[in-house]
Amino acid sequence: MEILVMVTTESSKRNALRMAKLLIQNKLAACVSIKQIFSIYEWEDDIEETKEFEITIKSKPEFKNYLIEFLNKISTYDVPQIIYKKYHSDMIYYNWINKTI
Repeated sequence: MEILVMVTTESSKRNALRMAKLLIQNKLAACVSIKQIFSIYEWEDDIEETKEFEITIKSKPEFKNYLIEFLNKISTYDVPQIIYKKYHSDMIYYNWINKTI
């Protein structure tokens, strides 16, 4: 049984919580986890070091395109990180996701 796990980031806890709640309310995710991270990356020829919030979205594989479109609309970033992968899940978790969304 496969589930979709998608990861994005936001610049503040407030933005991350807003995004997570919208994903749940719009039935695009069964569960969203948020953790604080520290990122180093190049942006406009500068090396940036910043605190961010990583948002891990657990959903159905068939929601991938809807999620990408939704995240691009609500992200506060010009170039949002949107990465994803299908994972195998045990039947109990798979059934819970499918019942929830």
